[in-house]
Amino acid sequence: MSFTILIPARLASTRLPNKPLADIAGMPMVVRVAQRVAYAGAHRVVVAADSPQIVQACQAHDVPAVLTRVDHNSGSDRLAEACDLLGLQDIDIVVNVQGDEPLMPPELVSAVAKLLIDTPQASISTAAHAIDSLADFQNPNVVKVVCDQAGLAHYFSRAPIPYPRDTPDHLPHPAPLRHIGIYGYRVGFLRQFPKLAQAPTELAESLEQLRAMWHGYRIAVHVTAHAPGPGVDTPADLARVRQVFGA
Repeated sequence: MSFTILIPARLASTRLPNKPLADIAGMPMVVRVAQRVAYAGAHRVVVAADSPQIVQACQAHDVPAVLTRVDHNSGSDRLAEACDLLGLQDIDIVVNVQGDEPLMPPELVSAVAKLLIDTPQASISTAAHAIDSLADFQNPNVVKVVCDQAGLAHYFSRAPIPYPRDTPDHLPHPAPLRHIGIYGYRVGFLRQFPKLAQAPTELAESLEQLRAMWHGYRIAVHVTAHAPGPGVDTPADLARVRQVFGA
């Protein structure tokens, strides 16, 4: 199984300035992410940075990094540029792991890559896990996904889907699925994605993956038994992750 892991990292962050460089037990967070997912069995792991400071921090810890433009509208645009800088072919597969996910399980990264390799009709793969809390099911900050019998996504939404019409105060059965923000891509799709017009559903839900579905691309979903560790969006999140690393 041959694939590349790309880790987009932006220096600007509203809630946590200089987030990729935040110290976690003596190393920048983005380096921690790269070191962890290196166990997923990828051909290589590369950080796609928007600033020389991030590139320098990665190089100081022997983590490969490429410098991309600062004016990209989305992480997918940054990944597409990184694919060009790395000379990847359209048939190649990359897995996008966010630079603020230092607790991402390597086995989940590997599973997302394998799913895309094994699902030729899909251009994208991602992951989800069962929701066991009614509060999470009804929370618009928790993105849900509904799949067909082949494990391909029907729809992603911030709304509670599938909606249990007759028992609205209970979780539907089987359990609904929470989307996990990790993606596998065919490089040829990544090169086309920035050229696609935004979809009405994407704009309504503020979910970029709906653009791909609007234009007919299929998304395969790996259902994992366990949720990954929390990402880092706020100072409180950073404090919790530091505790995990004993810092």
